[in-house]
This record gives sequence, C-alpha cells and structure tokens, in this order.
Amino acid sequence: MAPKSAQSAQPSPPASSQQAAAQLDPSFGWSPYAERMNGRFAMVGFVALLVLELVTGQTFWSWLGLR
Repeated sequence: MAPKSAQSAQPSPPASSQQAAAQLDPSFGWSPYAERMNGRFAMVGFVALLVLELVTGQTFWSWLGLR
C-alpha cells in the first residue's frame, strides 16, 4: 500500500476544458498567452543574434558600431 503523501502528490486535472482553452486564447494585456509568445520571440531573437555573430565574425557591439 502506497503512503498517503505519494498519492496526494499527483497533479489534479484542469477544472474544465473551457478554462484550459481560455488560457491559450490571444488576449490584451498580461496573459499567459502573451507571456508565452513574448518568451518565444525573445528566444528567436537571441538565436538570430548568435547566428549573426557567427556569420559576420563580429560581436553584437561592433556590429552596432559601439566598439
């Protein structure tokens, strides 16, 4: 028989499918969807910056003319 603490550690399912779907809908302001998209665009930008440095052989600061 498993201890009660191991049984209670299991995550509970979402309250409803509508509530889970509402979190993924685009909306204005600070929302989980907006934060997820912001993070994804930041990751794409960071990778693009690394590729730019690799292709040109210059650092980001020298590419901007600051160094």
